[in-house]
Amino acid sequence: MYYEQRVRKELADWERRLFKAPGLLEKASKSIGARINGIIPPKIHAAITTTIKSIVRTALFGAEYTPRRPVSVFTDLEHADREANELFSLYQKIAVASGAGTGAGGIMLSMVDFPALIAIKMKYLFELAHVYGYDTRQFSERVFVLKVFQMAFSGPDKRAELLHSINYWEHEKTRWQSDSDYTKQMDWETFQMEYRDAIDFRKMLQMVPGIGAVAGAWANYSILGDLREIAANAYRLRRLNS
Repeated sequence: MYYEQRVRKELADWERRLFKAPGLLEKASKSIGARINGIIPPKIHAAITTTIKSIVRTALFGAEYTPRRPVSVFTDLEHADREANELFSLYQKIAVASGAGTGAGGIMLSMVDFPALIAIKMKYLFELAHVYGYDTRQFSERVFVLKVFQMAFSGPDKRAELLHSINYWEHEKTRWQSDSDYTKQMDWETFQMEYRDAIDFRKMLQMVPGIGAVAGAWANYSILGDLREIAANAYRLRRLNS
């Protein structure tokens, strides 16, 4: 009981931070990211957009990301949190290695890291769901994974909407029982743009000659860290609300 009380306090603090106004560094990063973004050829942007859509569709409608890890149905929250921390450490190392390796190879190999990083994040989220006791073989759980993914890489307005969905997921999940239901309402363009805006500055630095390897490792380290905080807290909220 004490552990759950502590988690509730942590979650309240997290929600306050979630909607805090962006600081000077975040504003500067956004501005620099927009400039760097303008240098990248339109064909590359189009390829990134197509890749994002393809991988997310695979996660929603395919079996590729369904983990072998069993669903931890009877695990208490404290044990689930410990297991989640171990899982994150593993995936962060994988992401850092990917970013460093492709960043050292310049712009062409850095382009390879975009789909690789999305795939790493999706695999991490699917495994995390099983750690907290939710079976990703159910379509509604895949939708939840996507909402968590969106929340990690969205602006304040969209985050507020997604947080509401997460807080009332036991009711909302009844809407998403089949892929046709979800496909009809999915705004792919907005989803792709918000994701790219959230990671552009960090990932574009990876393409700069001379600093690509260091920038790539840092980018993937920080991006996965952003995802971890949102995802773990989303599942903790679900556990406490159930």
